[in-house]
Amino acid sequence: MDLQGKVVLVTGGTGSFGQKFVRMALDLFNPRKVIVYSRDELKQSVMMESYQQEERLRFFLGDVRDMQRLRRALDGVDYVVHAAALKQVPMGEYNPIEVIRTNIMGAAHLIDAAIDKGVEKVVALSTDKAANPINLYGATKLCADKLFVAGNSYVGARKTRFSIVRYGNVIGSRGSVIPLFKKVKENGGVIPITDKRMTRFWITLEQGVELVMKAFERMHGGEIFVPKIPSMSVTDLADAVAPGCRHEYVGIRPGEKLHEVLVPADEGRHTVELDDMYVIVPSFKSWVDSNGWKDRGRCLPEGFCFASDNNPWRLSREELKRMIDQA
Repeated sequence: MDLQGKVVLVTGGTGSFGQKFVRMALDLFNPRKVIVYSRDELKQSVMMESYQQEERLRFFLGDVRDMQRLRRALDGVDYVVHAAALKQVPMGEYNPIEVIRTNIMGAAHLIDAAIDKGVEKVVALSTDKAANPINLYGATKLCADKLFVAGNSYVGARKTRFSIVRYGNVIGSRGSVIPLFKKVKENGGVIPITDKRMTRFWITLEQGVELVMKAFERMHGGEIFVPKIPSMSVTDLADAVAPGCRHEYVGIRPGEKLHEVLVPADEGRHTVELDDMYVIVPSFKSWVDSNGWKDRGRCLPEGFCFASDNNPWRLSREELKRMIDQA
């Protein structure tokens, strides 16, 4: 695997994804060292307690807003997984400048620091909300995606390359609606459903980590890797997690979509299909030709769009239960 003997830094390393990545990297992929970079001292302290005998793990307090701290943390680092972000949609609408400082300026700082320090590969985590965004969080992640793609064009003679992984809702993460539905079930309450037509993509934390590993192996720089994952209606989700609970339809909230999109039609024209994923290649012809994605993947028909409502892979209630049990 691509992490063998490498020094890997994870921004936002104490978050749900970061913790799963650290565990899987240390257990399965034998890196030389993993550095957890985050700003929450309490979460770092708790995480340290569970890794007391792990000599390959380091903890580094810092914020992606702090360029000097990032440069210090990236000394000797080979690979970076960029998972740090402010993600709560309602909080972002009310505190927009804070989200911009972390999600956009933090991305710009990481790109510059990675190039300056000679990092080999950077994989950034994106979100379905960056595709045709309608809320500030999605807009900032779209900006960050553009920064990471463009970062490849000004590395000059240096070796650093940047790519992105984009996926939907994560089973087992703190931001998932599943814990809310479980709590309602325990208390015998009513499940709030925004709209009975609503659909969502679903992926586990483990699958998200595996996608990042595949990106490290396959990337040339500038790609957005989108996994082929199942989708499910929110009503079926509620019935699977909290069977027997009554539903109350409360309407779509500000900044919320009826269906998720991972590959918009406008990006579909420069997307190729592999057996396990879609790869959105940079629209600059020199990158597409030199990286050979058109030869390795299948071109998609005009107007192709990968959305949770047109996805042929629908998740059954039994399959969702198994995914939740594995999370």
